[in-house]
Amino acid sequence: MNQTDNGTIQYRDELIRKLIHLCSLSIPIVYYFIPRMSAIIILGALSVFALSLDFCRHFLSGVGSLFNALFGFMLRKHEIDSTKKNLNGATYVLVSALLTAIIFPKVIFITAFAILIISDSMAALLGRKYGRHKFLAKSLEGTLAFFISAVIVCCVTPKIEYSVTEYLIAIVASAIGAIVENVSFGFADDNLTIPMSVGFTMWGLYHLLLPHLSLVLAKSPF
Repeated sequence: MNQTDNGTIQYRDELIRKLIHLCSLSIPIVYYFIPRMSAIIILGALSVFALSLDFCRHFLSGVGSLFNALFGFMLRKHEIDSTKKNLNGATYVLVSALLTAIIFPKVIFITAFAILIISDSMAALLGRKYGRHKFLAKSLEGTLAFFISAVIVCCVTPKIEYSVTEYLIAIVASAIGAIVENVSFGFADDNLTIPMSVGFTMWGLYHLLLPHLSLVLAKSPF
């Protein structure tokens, strides 16, 4: 197999992973329609299951063999490394969703997590395909893809008053998220660092610029 064929296969595998990753967009969508505590309970149960499955696949050879046979094609090398015993990406997504739901108001969670799902996918796919210029740890093209798609996400996610300041807050958080996605490579899982960085940035800016605003979604049924 030549280098071109290998690169094509790697990109195909990444495309499959990101298409599956996009299914996680159901988390912020469902959360919008259910109470916060219900979401935390559901995400907590799913996180415990995912963590248990990761533990079993690393320490029980039979479970590990079955897991790799069924899902190995979706895992990256560091996720199947038996010496490092890393969590897989899906587990990180669930744990990240749980922590983000616990820490942040719903309006911030929805934007931060939608940015993770959509913009991280765009950065990976476009960065791998068209990345030519080095920027920090990754490519300028991938980082721009993250930022532009995140801004689009910010335009459609719910706001409290739909003021210009709220959109500016989300756009600044998108820029922070784009940088964090770029530099997270190699030392932290961006499924966790992206929503946390976007969430804390939004939360801080809301308190700084809109201290009077109650961060409760007016149009949310809960």
